Amino acid sequence: MMFWVGVLVFAIGLIISLALHEAGHMWSAQLFKMKVTRFFIGFGPTLFSFRRGEIEYGVKAIPAGAFVKIVGMVPQDDDVEPGDEPRAMWRQALWKRTIVMAAGSAMHFALGTVLLWGTFAFVPFSNAAQVDEVRPEVASISECTTAKIQVENKKQVVCDPATSPPSAAKAAGLQPGDVITAVNGTPVTGWAQMSGLIRAAGGRSTTITFERAGASQTATVTIPLAEKVKQDSDVQTVEDITPDDIETVGVLGISPVIPKTVAGPGAAFGLTYHGVIDMVQGTFESLKRIPEKIPLLWAAIVGEERDPETPISVLGATRLGGELVERQEYAVALNLLVVLNFFIGIFNLLPLLPLDGGHIAISWFERVRSWLYARLGRPDPGRVDYFKLMPLTYVVILIFGAFTLLTLTADILNPITLN
Repeated sequence: MMFWVGVLVFAIGLIISLALHEAGHMWSAQLFKMKVTRFFIGFGPTLFSFRRGEIEYGVKAIPAGAFVKIVGMVPQDDDVEPGDEPRAMWRQALWKRTIVMAAGSAMHFALGTVLLWGTFAFVPFSNAAQVDEVRPEVASISECTTAKIQVENKKQVVCDPATSPPSAAKAAGLQPGDVITAVNGTPVTGWAQMSGLIRAAGGRSTTITFERAGASQTATVTIPLAEKVKQDSDVQTVEDITPDDIETVGVLGISPVIPKTVAGPGAAFGLTYHGVIDMVQGTFESLKRIPEKIPLLWAAIVGEERDPETPISVLGATRLGGELVERQEYAVALNLLVVLNFFIGIFNLLPLLPLDGGHIAISWFERVRSWLYARLGRPDPGRVDYFKLMPLTYVVILIFGAFTLLTLTADILNPITLN
């Protein structure tokens, strides 16, 4: 039940984000006295609409986004009625048109920043940076051990419980809630200390002492060896791994319980500042790596294991949001919505039609070209003919559409799920 509640809430959050994108265009256009005639949420047949002033507001049947109609966006538009010529968008100053076209992405950045601050300020979250300090309490057990990292394919090999031997934790009978108190007789009080002893015990028979429901128990197991990223490495993603970043160490196969904390409104400002920087850098890294992820998406569609680092569609993100809410990981679910807002905001500023960034790029190209022709003593070539750019626009739409279909198909046939 909570999964579907999470799916619904997350989907509503996405629709609100997309509606605010279009609202950013509309509000900035109204600020500069441009004529706006329509603002709709959704596409397809109209469910209902109403008029306020000169704008028709409404909701359409397919909740896949939103749109706004600004009169005379380009000189070739024929939607300018007599008397409205001064309010046509293409006739406005360059800086005004730039603000209007960038306002959609600005709304995503603003919403993402507010959500990030609110998450840090009021929603309990697990701070992974504190993992070394927490006591060695078991949060979850791995069914088996991932033994190898495929550096050449930039891929972490995931074990299959049906064919791989059980993890040492599974063999020892550990359960969530157990607290490890000693390794080979050496008392442990922190996760980092325990982890260090386990890594050094790889390949050897090891006695694990743990406490369960107030009673002390022991189990003797052989700790398997596995390839892991070195603890002092600055690797952030699988794609960054090199052979020098890998070491073979012992692995028990457990994850820690990290207490959830709330930063509070004041401390949240600093965390938000660093979070926004990380979001922007991460988005550009993701965009740069999209081409190399396409073969992995296709491999997932034809039945191979889905790489968790591959792009996801809105459907896939909504599914993950539902799973996170079901597990009461509200901070992570909100963070996923923040990531999507920053990604959409930056993606829309790419200098390609029909994206907002394409319109901005053409407007500035016109200005630079006019300035250059004036310096050369040649007549102003005027506005760009958008009709001549339509073939290129269709190519971009086709590529984006194919990529969307690819991610959507992968999310249906082989979705990314939480471990």
